[in-house]
Amino acid sequence: MKRVVLVLGGGGVKGMAHIGAWKAVEEAGLEIAEIIGTSIGALVGACIAGGEGWRELAPKALALRKRDIVSLNIPALLFNGIRQPSVFRGDPFREYIDAVLPAVRFEELALPMSMNAVDLETGAMEWFGTAGRTDVSVADAVYASAALPMFYPPGEISGRYYVDGGVGDSLAVARAAERGADLIIAIDVGAGAIKDSLDVISKGMVAVYHRVYDIMNYARKRTGLETWDGPPLVYVRPRLDGYSTFDFTRTQYFLEEGYRATRQALLGERLEAVPAD
Repeated sequence: MKRVVLVLGGGGVKGMAHIGAWKAVEEAGLEIAEIIGTSIGALVGACIAGGEGWRELAPKALALRKRDIVSLNIPALLFNGIRQPSVFRGDPFREYIDAVLPAVRFEELALPMSMNAVDLETGAMEWFGTAGRTDVSVADAVYASAALPMFYPPGEISGRYYVDGGVGDSLAVARAAERGADLIIAIDVGAGAIKDSLDVISKGMVAVYHRVYDIMNYARKRTGLETWDGPPLVYVRPRLDGYSTFDFTRTQYFLEEGYRATRQALLGERLEAVPAD
């Protein structure tokens, strides 16, 4: 029996593709031993580990609206607002996480699950869940893993502050290898190599910062994949280039594309049209 570990990467709302990917994994009959998630991958992964299938997850994804997790931090727009910790308020996002997670504590999850965040003080990677810290709630850990710098305030856990796990590793295949995987299925929903620079500049300094973050993240991820010498890796890259981290209008496409790309990678089926159900 192979020990199959599912790795769900970061990528904002594009991460709804993870739900479609999970549908393909279910249909392929693969028994997943463990899930490792980063940022949106931590949220979707925790829902899956809590026992939810794509039939429960897809309606949640389609119901998500921008106002549910995006609320401007008004003081950040005022004079001296640059001293504010983030552009968006953290409370709505945290409340959304609390509302959708099926479990409060890690021991309540049906599957082993872990997620990463980066300690803002030391720069060290912190792991929560399986083989990591379990003295925090799942919601606290998910928020810390998804607290994208500049956009959301860092997550506070036991007096320490944490930011998005993608700052350190947005597609944690190395962690899966450390966890004894015989086979790794990695779903990459992060930004691609190229983006229209004029479009980025036209959207202001926050967009420029985010693009620089994506460039650094992509380069680190590609280096890790190109030099990979760990266990067999099924790398799945849905067609998401050109879509933004906060694109709330294409959720149906994200679900379908995650399914198409993962099914093709697992079963070799070249699907172009994917049923909406």
